[in-house]
Amino acid sequence: MSTCKYLETKGFRVTYLHVNKYGLISISQLEASITDETILISIIYANNEIGTIQAIIQIGNIAEKHNVYFHTDAVQTAGKIAINLSKTNANLLSLSAHKFYGPKGIGVLYIKNNTTIDPLIHGGSQEYSMRAGTENVSNIVGLGKALELSVKRIDTKQQYIKPLQIQLISQILKNIPGAKLNGHKSNRLCDNVLRI
Repeated sequence: MSTCKYLETKGFRVTYLHVNKYGLISISQLEASITDETILISIIYANNEIGTIQAIIQIGNIAEKHNVYFHTDAVQTAGKIAINLSKTNANLLSLSAHKFYGPKGIGVLYIKNNTTIDPLIHGGSQEYSMRAGTENVSNIVGLGKALELSVKRIDTKQQYIKPLQIQLISQILKNIPGAKLNGHKSNRLCDNVLRI
């Protein structure tokens, strides 16, 4: 959100969509908010606080239909649910290594072929002239290996953790007076139960 607020100070018009009680945006509201001036749709893939997973494939299809770049922040999602880049239609997708047991301080910005962006830091030809400075090779390797291992274990993790999550949520709601579930009951990350 801070990035959007900053862009507003530079003259960009930013549209903020409301979410329902589960933390989901309205797909019809999203499509209705697109104008001829819309250049980017950016949305979190899965909410870090309540675990709700957005309808990323539908959102990506809308972006493609309107010829608008689509970015999704998949930081909370990587290694927890399968991400099929071709189905998301994402032009840009961001990840952070420490969320899937990789090294801290390194992330990924996936950039789809034929997606044009300007570098933030000029002065070098690293990473196809997208940034200046020497790459942190050890962290890059650590990120790659951590992501590889996390992706291999998604199904096992889901099969083990999801039933525990369902049981824990059920017991909390049953045995703690006034307890409420934040987020969607089933369309959520398997490792997210509650927020106090």
